Amino acid sequence: MMIFGLFAMDGKQPFDTIVLHGLVRDKFGKKMSKSKGNVVDPLEFMDKYGSDALRFSLARGSNPGADQALAEEWIGGARNFATKLWNATRFALMNGATVEGPLPEFSTLNAIDKWILSRLNETIAEADQLLETFEFAKASELIYHFAWDDLCDWYLELSKDAFQKGDAAATKRVLGHVLDQLLRLMHPIMPFITEELWTTLTGQESLVIAEWPAADKSSIDKSSEKIVAQLQEVITEVRRFRNDQGIKTSQKIPGRLVFPSDLAPYAAGAEFLLKLESGDFTPSAKLEIGEIRAEFDLTGSIDVAAERARLTKDLATAEKDRATATAKLGNEGFMAKAPENVVAEIRERLTKCDQDIERIKAQLASLPA
Repeated sequence: MMIFGLFAMDGKQPFDTIVLHGLVRDKFGKKMSKSKGNVVDPLEFMDKYGSDALRFSLARGSNPGADQALAEEWIGGARNFATKLWNATRFALMNGATVEGPLPEFSTLNAIDKWILSRLNETIAEADQLLETFEFAKASELIYHFAWDDLCDWYLELSKDAFQKGDAAATKRVLGHVLDQLLRLMHPIMPFITEELWTTLTGQESLVIAEWPAADKSSIDKSSEKIVAQLQEVITEVRRFRNDQGIKTSQKIPGRLVFPSDLAPYAAGAEFLLKLESGDFTPSAKLEIGEIRAEFDLTGSIDVAAERARLTKDLATAEKDRATATAKLGNEGFMAKAPENVVAEIRERLTKCDQDIERIKAQLASLPA
């Protein structure tokens, strides 16, 4: 490659830096061998999962100075990630996301739009540093979590209320920008799907000749990150509460969120996401999450007597397990003879029992009388 490059490029070498990676081993970390029958054929994986999925799996496992294992299920997971990107871009296009025109003035945006721009610029800045130092695995992991967690799991979900109400002009432009920059950032690792999605989103010629994204440090906003972190905590806790009460995620129930003044503008969006129908009702259950209170009317949504009986039984089991673990840890003869790993396991069990008891008592207290 080097000699042919020098010939074809009039004496200019085709590349200046060569990065050597470790061995690619099987999923158990063993060296591939035909006699062992554990050889992986990359062409088969490319046909089954796509070239981008294989590339991403290899990049995500490429730590400097170390071998890497490769398992088919990991490549399947990378294919799922590619599908997630495809669906996110499809959602964006269906809801009018655009790259046309300048971004709205940062100070005029709501906290959710500020947050995703802040996280985008933090990701670009950190990914740049990691790629410059050939930390491909860390860069891939960083980009993966921004795309899957921040963008798909949270930003798109938190924006659905605005899209539904038709009050999302700024969000459409922000979402278009975030996808534009993310696809540029991912292009060296997953070139095929990013090329298809980016050209469709932007209408431009090719990602190959597009500019590399640059972090805008002025759009990193810690106050918006704090607000969204509070919203995430509330949504997570209410979802856990609904699950604990046996209420389906798709079922709408009477409920409302009582936010402090700085979070009040986001109450309607959070209620929409949590399938809560605010209105006139007498709360039969309440949930305190820091400064935020969630109120619900569970009448008719659950069988209170059956739920109370189930939780009472679970509480008795947890208290019995805690008593057993406490007795063992308090037995000097047992502690003198028991191996360290056994003692550690019992202590972990005791901690879990305490957590379960606290959780179940809170659930019982939240049930209607």
